[in-house]
Amino acid sequence: MPDQQDTPTQRLNEDWLAVIIGLTLLALVLIGAIPGSVIP
Repeated sequence: MPDQQDTPTQRLNEDWLAVIIGLTLLALVLIGAIPGSVIP
């Protein structure tokens, strides 16, 4: 597969994966921080 290094769909999927991971980490931080601040 020599022509599989510049596919825009693969780059787009990687960008979406990074966005999803970032949002997931942010959600986990918020879920962990909100109860910690509400219930000391």
